[in-house]
Amino acid sequence: DVQLQASGGGLVQPGGSLRLSCAASGFTVNGYAIGWFRQAPGKGREGVSCVESGDGSTIYTDSVKGRFTISRDNASKTVYLQMNSLKPEDTDVYYCATPWRPSCTDLNQYDYWGQGTLVTVSS
Repeated sequence: DVQLQASGGGLVQPGGSLRLSCAASGFTVNGYAIGWFRQAPGKGREGVSCVESGDGSTIYTDSVKGRFTISRDNASKTVYLQMNSLKPEDTDVYYCATPWRPSCTDLNQYDYWGQGTLVTVSS
């Protein structure tokens, strides 16, 4: 019922850009924070960014500050992650997720997420 469908991944050269989209449904999307984390198989989870409900405050992990921008469109119930100046170390599977609350307390703690989308940064 709860769906958080990530899309927009692909192969991009270092320095390039991608925009990821998260189509959310099956819950009160506009009342909850939604974020992104990335994880490779067998590796730990790294929280990337989160946007809160209400005033839309945002937070980012240090490694992406100044390069990534998270935003949300309440009308379409879609959350975006604009990724610029991509680096090889950004390569990972990206998942959109919700902590099931209005605020972003911790970038690494979420209750629900969907299938990820693969981002590969390589020349």
